[in-house]
Parts: sequence; structure tokens; C-alpha cells
Amino acid sequence: LPMAFRDVNARRHIGLQQLSCLASTGRTFLGPMKSHKFIVDESTNQSTLICSAVRLMESLDLTSAAGQLLNETIQAQNKEFKTGMSTLLFLVGAWSNAVVECLQQNVPIPAIVSVMSEGLNSCCERVQCLQIPIHDVKKELCSSRVTPKAFESRTGQAGRDGLTNPWNLQCFQRDIAATEEVIPINSFCYQGDDCNFNKCLVSPLAGLGSVASLVKAVGDRSSSALPGSGVAASSSITQKLTHSRHFSTLGKSHLSSQQGNFQGSLSGPSAHLCGCCGLGHLAMALSHGNQTSMKLLQSIAAYQQERAECSGSAQINIAEIVTCCVLGLPESYSCVSPGFVTLVSPEQAALIKRFADKPLRILLMDGDLTEQYRHLGFNRPCNVRTVLEHPNPQGGGAADVWLSRMSDILMSFEINLVLVKGNVCKNFMERCLASRVLVIGCVARDVLCAFAAATGAQAVTYLSQLSASCVGSGAWAELWKAADGRAVDLGALVPARISAGGIALLTAVLTTALPSKAQLLEDQFWTLLYRLHHALKDGKVFPGGGAVELLCLSHIQALAEHPGRPGGDRAVRELPSRGLAEYKSIVLQALARGWKQYLSVLLCNTAKASSELEAGASVDHHLQKAAARGSPSAYILEEFRRGGVLRGGSDPFPDQVTGLKVCDNVAAKTEAWRRALDLVLLVLQTDAEIITGSRSNQILNSPVSSEFMFL
Repeated sequence: LPMAFRDVNARRHIGLQQLSCLASTGRTFLGPMKSHKFIVDESTNQSTLICSAVRLMESLDLTSAAGQLLNETIQAQNKEFKTGMSTLLFLVGAWSNAVVECLQQNVPIPAIVSVMSEGLNSCCERVQCLQIPIHDVKKELCSSRVTPKAFESRTGQAGRDGLTNPWNLQCFQRDIAATEEVIPINSFCYQGDDCNFNKCLVSPLAGLGSVASLVKAVGDRSSSALPGSGVAASSSITQKLTHSRHFSTLGKSHLSSQQGNFQGSLSGPSAHLCGCCGLGHLAMALSHGNQTSMKLLQSIAAYQQERAECSGSAQINIAEIVTCCVLGLPESYSCVSPGFVTLVSPEQAALIKRFADKPLRILLMDGDLTEQYRHLGFNRPCNVRTVLEHPNPQGGGAADVWLSRMSDILMSFEINLVLVKGNVCKNFMERCLASRVLVIGCVARDVLCAFAAATGAQAVTYLSQLSASCVGSGAWAELWKAADGRAVDLGALVPARISAGGIALLTAVLTTALPSKAQLLEDQFWTLLYRLHHALKDGKVFPGGGAVELLCLSHIQALAEHPGRPGGDRAVRELPSRGLAEYKSIVLQALARGWKQYLSVLLCNTAKASSELEAGASVDHHLQKAAARGSPSAYILEEFRRGGVLRGGSDPFPDQVTGLKVCDNVAAKTEAWRRALDLVLLVLQTDAEIITGSRSNQILNSPVSSEFMFL
């Protein structure tokens, strides 16, 4: 077997250079004001829009061993937390450069490994004093003067009914959306000393009994009122264009007059975000300025909290939430709908119209609905090939026999709706459509579980297992309706809503006019959802905006000025005692430079500094003030309560949301630090790269062949 061998443990360490180069591609993902990247597939000329480290790693051609390790590390962070990957990616690059600097100063590898690990562990212990318990989040984060009163208005009562009756809610939507502008969130209300819930309106976009501020009807410059409600809408609404109308996550999207003069704009400067539900403030602080996802999540939190009031649970149940991306509509149409929203073909949509106001008998399939499907663990005989399982003397292939037999089973049980976890045979789906049976494939397991609980259906693996006890009832299907009450027909795929009485399932419908942005919106939504989930699981959050990293930087610099003997690592103890303190100081200073670079890039990405030099000077200024205070942690918490530690010329929230702070997850952030350093130190301690297989022949003829020894 041909092999090539390369010594990578030189002063310039090839593996660390590769990590640094790969990590540099994600610098603009750091912070709330992320810059998007277009990924273009040269083979198909198709492009997609990304702003996350996970999608970046999936798009890169990672042929090097270091690149594959980086991808695995980021995927592990994403699988566990769904957040913190951009921080991980950046710190991998910053600390790779720091380690290379240590190598160039002849610091032994055992000293680098021991001191850096010790320094990061010390940082993780030091920042514990910054943790904010969840029950203190409202007190820490909300600078609002709102005192909610009784929810007495007639519109408010309609909203409460809408929580338990989706049909009443949709009628309520249609009555309002025709004449008034509304906001698709549940916790906007006008700010003022006499503000109360009588000045709030249930949002028809949210679809979940959420509370939203009234805004003016289109084209009306004077204050308007809802007929019969006695509620006046403010006239002080300003329009502001932020960046591009397509890519801005902070801007206000406006629909054309052809869409019923409906606008999904945000409230003006006189309005203030006020978390009417218990999780409103926390979701806002964790959103990092992503208002679209925040509004959806606040609606979800309000709905789930309403359902969980009996049990007293404050957790977000992720298993009850799914997403559906609808292309061709403005982003202001994004909303949360009870039940299961999915995209169907025009033929299926025509069948759904026939199902209007009709209860459906439902079947759940836990597998593929194809002739060749066999459940996991099924092993065919090794030396036997099945030609025909059931001979048909009258002719016809095996596929036709299977199609007829499965169709007869569905007809015998009078089934109208089939939800399948896996794939569905195309011919079988067409035959079902002809028999007025709606079959939906690729349905998530959580969706099947929700329908099983609501309808009494029991999932089966094969249709041949079907019995009367497995069939559920009480489901219904309809075409999904936009906020103005009209069904949406986008041609190739039509959004449809399938639901059942009392079903514990919500669909976040994400709309966009740009196909390349669909994946981006879905990633952003799930990231925020998991941030809130992990914050509730941890029971605490960190102050965001660079507060925790600033304390780490201050702490590491203090340790570097007074280096003690490194920890109990045997390899370190065997080093000459004269150089131990010097080695520790060099390594800690390199570690600190990584933190400072993180804060500098964060300031640049949020437009609070025009260059990294200016950002570094700002960070030094804060360090000096923290040192003069005598307690860096006290200084950082005080600055956070004032509006942010590294606040400056730009904030992740627009003008009407100033006064609210940004928070980060505790476990996700600290685990991202540890994973980043573990990866850097793992690559550092790798002394050789051995390449086997056909690639060694390619290396032999490449310009870098001189770096390899061929065996």
C-alpha cells in the first residue's frame, strides 16, 4: 500500500495553519450583525445564502485532516446545543495563531498544553459570578414601566378563546385583517404610564392568542380606532429602511396594495417590547436582534405556557414544534399556526378543498410506504432472490398487485388521510388521489406522535398490519391561509394545514420571496428556539455583548502578570524551573490575545469600531476602567445594567427596543470554548500526517511533494 509521511510538528505547524485559515472564513459570523455569504455550486450554478458556521463547513471542500476535525467539532456543538458554533470557529482560529506564536518563541509543547488548559479552566470558574438566574431575568433585562392590568377588552377575550379553538381564531383573523394593520407577535404594547392590555390587540398573524400593538391602517395619517373596541392607534409611526429590503433582519417589510393593504411592519419608536408572557423578556434577550424569529418564538412560548399552566412547567417543548418554509411571500407573512403545515402538490390541494369541514379518518405509517420497504432489522436470505411473492394467474406485474392490495386495505377501513414517516411510492400516491385519499410523506416522528395523541391513531409499519384500532378520527385538512384570511396558491407547491382537536403541535411558517434565503431563516429560527430551551434547562444565562469574554480577558491578563508554577502535569514539572514562570506568562498572554481579538472583531462586526485597532483601544479602555474599579466583575455587571458593556454606535436592536440587553447561554458558551481549545491542542500534539491510498500518488506529482517522505 503506497503511503506518504509528512512531519507537521515544525515551528510553523501545518495543522494549526490550516485551522487558522479555515476559521478566518467565518469571522463575519461573529456577533448579532452577521454578514451573509453566498455559496455557489459550480456544477449546477445554484447558490444558497448562509450565515452560520455549520452551513459554511458543509459547503467547504474539507480534504485536510485538520479541516475534517474542525467540521466534526462544529457538528458536535451543533448537535448538542444548536448555538455557539460561530464562537467556536473564531476561537479555533484565534488560539491556533496564539499557539503558533508560542512555538515560534520556543515554548515547549507540554507547557503550552498545560498552561492553556489551566487558563481556560480558571476562566470558566471566574465567570460564574456573572451568571443571571432565570427568575431574575425580568428584573435585570426589562427597563419597561408597563404595569399590565386585567385583560378585559372584548378583543382580548377573543384572543383567549383563540388559544383553545383554532377555528374561532381564524374567524377572528378574517374580521380584523381586512381593515387593520397588525403585527405577528404576542408581546408588543405601547409604552406609557397608563398602558394596559385594553390597548392591545390579539395578533392574527401569530394565530395563538398573542398580544400585539395596534398600528395605523394603511394610508391613514390620523389616529384610527378599531370599530367597537374603543382602542385608538398611535399616529407616531416612522418608517426606516435598514440595509437591504431583502436581507435585513431588522427592517420593516411592507406588502403591496395588491395584498389587501396589509402590512406586517413593526411598531414605531413610541412602542416598546414588553414580554407579556413569562418568557417574553428572555426570548428577546436571547434573540440577538433577530426580530422575525423572536416574534414567532414569543407566540410559541405564550401558547405552550397557556397549555402548561396546570402543570406549572416553564419549559419549551421542542417536540411540539415544526417548521415549514413557504416561498413566494414576503417575510412579514411569517407566523405560527396550530397543527401541521406542509407543502402539497396542486392535485393534493384540490383534494383538500373537497375535505372542507369534513372530519377525516387518519392512518399513521412509521416507515416507507413502498413495495420494497422492510423494517429495520429485517434480513433477507443471502442466496435467495424473490421473483414474485404472490403469483397472479390473471397477469399483471408484482407492483400492480401490491398497489391494488394496499388500495383495497385503505378503502376497507374508509381512510381519508395517511401520514407517512418515510417515502411514498409515486404510483401509489396517484392511485390514492384518484380514490380521494390524501397521502403525505416525509413527516417527522414528532408530528406522528402528536396526531396519535390527538386522534387515537396507532402507527403501523406495514399496511398489512392495519386494524380498526389503529385508525384515528377527528382530523381535518384545509389550505393554509395567510394573515388576511386568503388561501395561498403559489403554483408548484401549495401550503396546507392538517390538524385535529386538542393537538399539541405548532408549525412556524417561515415565508420569504428568495429561495436562497429559506434555509437561512429556518436555521435562525431553530437557533433561537434552542437558545431559549437551553436557557431554561440551565436555569441561568450570561450577560451578552462581550461581557463574559471581557472578564476572561481581564482575568487572564492578571494571571499573566503574576505567573505561578503551572499545574501538576508531569511533563511540565520536568521542565527547567528557571523558565517555568516565563513560559506561563508567554502562553497566558497568547491566550489573552485570542480573547482580545474576539472582542475586537465583535466590535467591528457590530459597527461599534471602524477598525480592529480602534476596537482594541476600546477594549483596553474598558480593561483600565475595570482595573481602576478594583472588581472587574462588578464593573462589567454595572455596565451591562446600563445597557451593555461594549455599547457604542450601533445596537442589534432597532431604536424602539433600546434599553433591553442581550444574553447568552451558559453551557453552550463554555462548551464552545472548551471544544475550541481541545481541538487546537489536539492538532498541536499531532506530530505527523500519514496519507494512504491513491492520494499519495497525486502528492508525489504535486508541488508540495518535497514536504513528504514516501514509504
